Amino acid sequence: MANSRLSRVEYQEKKRHTKKKIRLRKWVIFLFLLIFVIIFLIFSLKIFGWYQDNKEIDDLADDVIKQTELIEKEDNTSTETINPPVDPDDDYWNYIKLNLLEVNFQDLLAKNSDTVGWIQVKGTNINYPIVQTTDNDYYLSHAFDKTANDAGWVFMDYRNDATNFDQNTIIYAHSRYNGTMFGSLKNILNSSWYTNKENYIIRLSTPTENTMWQVFSVYTTPKESYYITPNFATEEEYLQFLNTIKSRSQVDFSATVNTNDKILTLSTCQDNFGNRVVMHAKLIKREIR
Repeated sequence: MANSRLSRVEYQEKKRHTKKKIRLRKWVIFLFLLIFVIIFLIFSLKIFGWYQDNKEIDDLADDVIKQTELIEKEDNTSTETINPPVDPDDDYWNYIKLNLLEVNFQDLLAKNSDTVGWIQVKGTNINYPIVQTTDNDYYLSHAFDKTANDAGWVFMDYRNDATNFDQNTIIYAHSRYNGTMFGSLKNILNSSWYTNKENYIIRLSTPTENTMWQVFSVYTTPKESYYITPNFATEEEYLQFLNTIKSRSQVDFSATVNTNDKILTLSTCQDNFGNRVVMHAKLIKREIR
């Protein structure tokens, strides 16, 4: 009888333990599903926000381009070629025959007084006004109309002089997956871009001058401050800098550089790990407006 009663007690205890395990399992499944739903909602909101940012930037960029007068400017008496190379076979001599770009900045400045220029990069989607403010953070999260937008805008380094170019003028923008801003700058590492020499040109117009730049180096690099140094204390330091960024190029360009050159640097993210896509070009032609 004692063994029978003990067995019933053990049975009841085992039954209670089994029910407890079932309840615990249900809670675990519930928590797992709850976490999954929360993660799904967060990602859905991020995707929706990303889509909305892209749509707003696309619409804004289209409006800005449509409402801005872009003129192909032929050479005239005020056109100046810059630091011509000795080599007669240098592609420089072909590029300086191309037209400059002139932009009417009146409406752009009325919409945003931070406007300092307009940039076009051959073989990419880059065709935007450039802005500049007192830091390098604001236009990472604000559009041309200064509305909050994680797509940001194309902006010049706050340390640069937008009227008198420094030794190294730096321009940044986000690398958007839909190809807006500097999203198409990754194309410069594809053979479809670098096998076409017609792509080795950047045209930049400002309220005071129209300029043309010849690409001489493209590469990827981990995040660093060296290649975005705007000016150098000595000619020797500048020469070392030019030689360094030229040697980094993943494409062999005919262009040469020396300390008489002023250069333009375009920088954007390559991935989510801090790596950068970088393009350097030298000033070859200008026209004071």
